Order: sequence, then C-alpha cells, then structure tokens
Amino acid sequence: MNGVAKGAIVGGALLAMLGGAGFGVYALVGDAGDTGDDKQGTTAAGGARKAVKGSGPVGEKEAAETAKAFLAAWAAGDARAAADLTNNAQEAQVAVADYKAKANVSKAVITAGAPTGTTVPFTVAAEVSFEGAAKPLAYESRLTVVRGLTSGLPLVDWQPAIIHPQLQKGEKLRAGRPPSPPVQAVDRNGKELTAEQYPSLRPVLDALRTSYGEKAGGSAGAEVWIEPAAQDAPRRSLLTLVEGKPGRIETVLDADVQAAAEKAVGRFAEASVVAVQPSTGNILAIANHRKDGFNAAMLGGRAPGSTMKIVTAAMLIDRGLVAADKVAECPATVTWDGRTFKNLNDLKLDGEPFATSFAQSCNTAFIKQIKPVADNAALPKEAREVFGIGEQWKTGVPSFDGEVPEASGAAAAAEYIGQGQIRMNPLNIASITATARTGVFRQPVVVKASLDGRTLARAARPMKPAVAAQLVRMMKLTATGGTGRGAMASVAGSDKGAKTGSAEVDGAGSPDSWFTGFSGDVAAAAMVEGGGHGADAAGPIVAAVLNS
Repeated sequence: MNGVAKGAIVGGALLAMLGGAGFGVYALVGDAGDTGDDKQGTTAAGGARKAVKGSGPVGEKEAAETAKAFLAAWAAGDARAAADLTNNAQEAQVAVADYKAKANVSKAVITAGAPTGTTVPFTVAAEVSFEGAAKPLAYESRLTVVRGLTSGLPLVDWQPAIIHPQLQKGEKLRAGRPPSPPVQAVDRNGKELTAEQYPSLRPVLDALRTSYGEKAGGSAGAEVWIEPAAQDAPRRSLLTLVEGKPGRIETVLDADVQAAAEKAVGRFAEASVVAVQPSTGNILAIANHRKDGFNAAMLGGRAPGSTMKIVTAAMLIDRGLVAADKVAECPATVTWDGRTFKNLNDLKLDGEPFATSFAQSCNTAFIKQIKPVADNAALPKEAREVFGIGEQWKTGVPSFDGEVPEASGAAAAAEYIGQGQIRMNPLNIASITATARTGVFRQPVVVKASLDGRTLARAARPMKPAVAAQLVRMMKLTATGGTGRGAMASVAGSDKGAKTGSAEVDGAGSPDSWFTGFSGDVAAAAMVEGGGHGADAAGPIVAAVLNS
C-alpha cells in the first residue's frame, strides 16, 4: 500500500482532514487496527511524513507538521506510527492502542487548533461504546513538540494528558464495569453530596466509592474511568455508560459548610481549606481550588509557618518556660547555631507578656526558648503525644497526618516557627486548632468509625487544662487584637480565636499563606500556595467558612 492510500484508509478506519492551512479534523470511524509498518506516520494530506533532523529549538512550522502527523496517526488507530512521533515511544504506543482496546472508544473526531510556538491545542469528540450502550466523551487537550535528544527530530513530548487532560503519570484511561459499585454519599443531615454540586469532593467521593462501594450494597454499571498509578489510590470516574445501583454512605460532612468552603477557595488560586468540629473530630468541609485537582487539603505536606506556634506554645507552657501573662523577650532578631532569625517588619516588643508575642506572631520570642528547652525531641513529642500528629489517622479516605521530624541546630529553631522540615496540610492544622480548643485530640473523620469498625488514632496524653486555657486565651487575643484581627472581624460573636502563618518556600516569589481559627464548635484552617501573609489570602477563606 502506498503512502497516499494508507493516509486515506488505515486498517478499516476512515481518516479525513477538513479545513484550510493544514489544520483541521482527524476522524476515526469503525474498526481501526495497528498496521505498524510506517514509522514516519502520516501527514494530514495523507502522504508520508518526512521529518528532517535539526538542532536548536523546534520551530513553529516543525511543531505544526509533527502535531499533524501524530494526530493523524492517533485518529487512524496506528499506535506504532503515533508512538514513533514521540520522545517516549513505549508509553505512547500502549496509550494510543489502549484508547480503542481498553477505553472502548469506537469513534473520535480530533480537531487541531492553531499552534502557539511549539504547543498545539486540540479538541476530541469521542464516542465510547460498551455492551450496546454508547455515550459521547468530549474534552480539550494540547501537545508540545520538542527536539529529540539523540535523533535531532521534532517529536511530541509525550505526556499521558495528551490522551486525556486528567491523566497523570502512570495513569490509564479505561472503560467497562468498574470493580467498585457507585455510591450515594450524603451529609450528616441526609443531603446528597455530588461532585457536580461540590467539585472539591470529587476525590473524596471517589475514595469513598473505592473503600465502601461493596459494603454499601450497590451494584456496578458501566463507566469510563481513570485507573490510578498507585494501587491504593481511588479510581476517578469520568462518564457513566450504564447506570449502576448506588449504595448509600453517610458522611459527617455538612453541605452548607461545604458550599461555603467551595465558594471561599474559589477566590484564590491554589487554595485549600478544611473545617472540623472540635467536640467530635467530624470533618465538616474539604475544599480545594487547584489546577492539578490534587486534594491538598488532606494529602498536602508543606511547612505551615506560624500556625505551628500553637503546638510550640503548648510545649513551652507545659514545660513551665512561658505563660500567657508572663513577660517574654521579643527582640527584633535572634541568632541560633549561626543562623539569624527576625520578625516581620522588624517587630520588637519590650516588657510584653508572651500572649502578646503569640498574638503578634513574634518569631524571636519562640526561638529564644530553644536553649532552655534543651531537647530536640520536645517539639516532635508534643506534636505526636498531645496533638496526634503522625499517628496514622484513619479518616475513611486517604489523608496525610502531618510530620514533625526531630531536628538539631538552626533546623530545630526553624521548626519552632513552622519552617524547616515540618510538613502539614489544612486538615492537620484544623485538627491542631480543634485540639487546642478542647484540650483533647479527636482524630478527624469523614465517615464514622462504626461504618467499618476501624480503630481511630489516639493521643498518648491529653493536654493539661491550664495549657488549653492559655492557648484559647492567646488565640482569642490574636483574633481580636493581633495579626488575625482583620480577617476575623467579620466572624460573628466573641467566642473566636485565630493564628496566622506565612511559610517561606525556596525559589518562590511569595510565601505560602496559612490561617487557622475557631468560632464556637467549628475549627478551620486554610492554605494558599504563594498567597503571601496569613491574613491576606488564607484568612478570608477561614472567616467565610466559620461564618457558615
């Protein structure tokens, strides 16, 4: 078969190109196979692609021609030809072949857009079929063309997201009957929770389905889903082909608080928030607003900045080194193990009690206590034994329970103010605030332990009542007269407390914004990557959630 004929019909598939200027529509119809004998792919006009070796950056013309050939080969179902036009032929060939064989795509129209430099956008209007049922699957994606390191040829920089924009490294697009039946998740008042109404809950709902679908008594239908790279990660449903019978799962989430959380994070890019009920440990809301769809609210791990001072203050008060009403030094700078630490805006307090240093987020007041503490394990021990950090939480869905590693020298001093190697997420900080509020660690949960009989994490010891009382007092001062005053001004009532935080990140232009607070029997914490100071971005998010 010559190049022109093969470009028109490949393995029974119709390949058509419409429109001008070389970019248009590539259509797969019918029963395409992998002919596998054209390593150069095909052009949009149907002729063999004649790539030319080069050096230096890929030009826009080269990118356009390579993209056309790749999309044409993909549309033709020619997995090998498409793969040979990428810089990762092995992964690309499997993904393109699986598009029809395992994702059950029976038809697809791929429409390429005009290139921007070396990036070419395109849309896919596909049809997925399974056991007589067929549904449309439409989406947008893009590809980038790079220079082959050894071949010198222009090649598509292979990424799974080319096949579908939600695919990440190691993930696969699949269709059929999923292993777990669908679930109908409801909040604590019986209101249904759907990913369409509460987009942030999509990974949570997927995880609930994976863990409890069979236990809830549902039956599987047929779907298109994303198979995760990790075995213990939940599958992500994209499209329902045949309706299954969902099993009912009762969560402890609150639909009203969730709605407020979704709206609040939507104001800021890369934002996450969690709300917890201190008296029970019940998680009331989980929300993220991120480009990558990652559940950073529960799975993230970043330095929490000065919100960590809640734990440090508890440790210092517990050891009798400071007290809320006892004068504490707050110089403009302090040096420990050769590193100088300073306060924001050169803050310096003279003759003020420790509560003021806490409320004004004085770094040096905390770091000056590292010498009298004289125990590098003191802070990690307090975090674990009193606040339950790192105690293998079983929330009902995947979560990270925080990490406060033992450090020494300047690194230990940095941990006193929430920097260094400490890793937290909004769930952890909301729990820390809830523990400070009540004096007792109650492991956060999305579904009650009685649902599956799992054992919840417990802290080794409760917080001393005197310590808890002073923490609450200092957090209230922060909310009414400290760094949290502006954000918390909109929160009704006087029974409210807060702690701000900003965490420096290597290579970032702005610090991460952290904020945590409580009002009545609700504690919340938020983080905005690169959001600046705590009260600037994370503060308004927490305030909005507390007001709900």
